Amino acid sequence: MKKNIAVIGCGHWGKNLVRNFYELGALGAICDPDKELADKFSELYKVKTLSFSEIISSKNIQGIVLAVPAPLHAEMAIKAMDAGKHVYVEKPLAMNDKEANQMIKKSHEMNVELMVGHLLQYHPVFIKAREIANSGELGTLNYIYSNRLSFGKIRKEEDIIWSFAPHDISMILSLTNKKPESVRAESSCILQNSIADNAIIHIDFESGLKAHIFVSWLHPFKEQKLVITGSKGALVFDDTKSWGEKLAKHSYKIDLSNKIPELYKSNVEFINVEESEPLKNECQHFINVVKSSSKPITDGEEGLSVLRVLTAATLSQNTHKSVKI
Repeated sequence: MKKNIAVIGCGHWGKNLVRNFYELGALGAICDPDKELADKFSELYKVKTLSFSEIISSKNIQGIVLAVPAPLHAEMAIKAMDAGKHVYVEKPLAMNDKEANQMIKKSHEMNVELMVGHLLQYHPVFIKAREIANSGELGTLNYIYSNRLSFGKIRKEEDIIWSFAPHDISMILSLTNKKPESVRAESSCILQNSIADNAIIHIDFESGLKAHIFVSWLHPFKEQKLVITGSKGALVFDDTKSWGEKLAKHSYKIDLSNKIPELYKSNVEFINVEESEPLKNECQHFINVVKSSSKPITDGEEGLSVLRVLTAATLSQNTHKSVKI
């Protein structure tokens, strides 16, 4: 394995990326403005600490992972791609449409790949859930909802929508494979003025399918649950359960012969999915992208689609109106 990946940012999430690329044998360099932190990981993983300019000018580094604050994503990604490097940027892709389009344009100009870290697209349980939903086994999809709730960690740079919801938006768009028609969001700022601590996002599609997302970092218990409802049954992806119970299928029949519809539900079936670490899968995917210059599953266009829903949700929470996309 070539050690040709550099990770920029070794903090809260970056340290997990550093570990995974090291374990996959691809970590070639790290970078962090906190010298003490950088030296710690340099010693732990026996890897060079370089400046960002040294990394983008290095002939040995072919892929760059950006685990830095979102306002830096566009500028740093464009500089890296200008140097001919493939780039993996943590979510969200950018702060706005303009930045995202500049990043996508640069990746095309330089013939390099741009990947965004929508982790749950690489979770084997979600991949299996999408496969079942796409097979028609659930009938016609009519409602999807996702809860991402926890107690802390509070952010001050971004609100709950931009911090938590990208994962859920990415999954919902992947399941529907359709562009949303409108977005409506309601939120509450409890701990800090102008920074939402919890929010509910409603997404409507032209087909009639509806989705909602509930996100909060002020919830007394952790919940990470995606529910996919169709005309014949539902899937529940509960990431807080043990591996063997993470994906449950609920089949049912609807009897419309009487004046009041009746539901007949069968036993819950737990779906077997081979266990693997989602983040390691995502990191391996980027290694493969760098090796073969193949298009990432979560490429710049996918990141832009998620970004547009985030932007619409922010506008909606501020104006208290539904926003067309």
